[in-house]
Amino acid sequence: MTDLSDLLIVTPHASGALPPDVLRAMLGEDAFDTEKRETLLRRVFLEGDPYTDLIFNLPGARQLSAPWSRFATDLNRERDDLSDNGVLKLFDFDRQPLYPANFTFSPGAREQRLQAVWDPFERDLAAALPGKSLLIVGHSMAPYGPALGPDKGQPRPGITLMLGTPAAPSFPAAQVAAVQAAAEQAFADVLAGEAFTRVAVNDPWDSDTISVRHARQSGVAAFGIEINAGLYMEKNQARPGQLARLNAAFGVFAGLVLASLSGGRP
Repeated sequence: MTDLSDLLIVTPHASGALPPDVLRAMLGEDAFDTEKRETLLRRVFLEGDPYTDLIFNLPGARQLSAPWSRFATDLNRERDDLSDNGVLKLFDFDRQPLYPANFTFSPGAREQRLQAVWDPFERDLAAALPGKSLLIVGHSMAPYGPALGPDKGQPRPGITLMLGTPAAPSFPAAQVAAVQAAAEQAFADVLAGEAFTRVAVNDPWDSDTISVRHARQSGVAAFGIEINAGLYMEKNQARPGQLARLNAAFGVFAGLVLASLSGGRP
């Protein structure tokens, strides 16, 4: 049986929590209004990658999940990404503002946020990688491309593997076909009969920022995986049984990938 201790799993967008200072920056005095606060927190949870900390949780593997929402700080962006969908976001994925009108980050406020959230997670991730042979970064994606996506309005695959490109490599090119085949095998039962059945490589994204950064820094093979939220969410609620089914399929998939990398059998 494959030793999952060789695997580090990172879920950077599962949280729907916001630090108090971020809540107040977004809501002002409405942060003290229970209904408005809870409405915002539910919104950022659902616009993140809901339940991916459960879908990608495998006993025996090392797990690292972000404590705060991607709308506090997006850990899957470079630290110096200044775009409004960069490391510190001003809008959600439907281009709705997260902050009051005319809000901007001063250089000092930006640096303070990054030091509080981005930097410690990056240190923890770098410290967790030595001795591992594989890093998988787990995400979910909207069923159809949102206003901010590269594929606006288009149906998305059931599973997307972000394996990197020659310009931004993160995973051995010789193993790409094997990883796609492993995903097709492992997720076959979950995808059967669904609206989103395709296992895609590098569509609609070709790389995961965390994977590329840490593969470059550590030499560990790394990739990102996107699960179509339509496979497990309906009317903003998790579909009964689907989280467990996806988790079991991911466990099979991870074992097959580790076996492929080692040249052995799961």
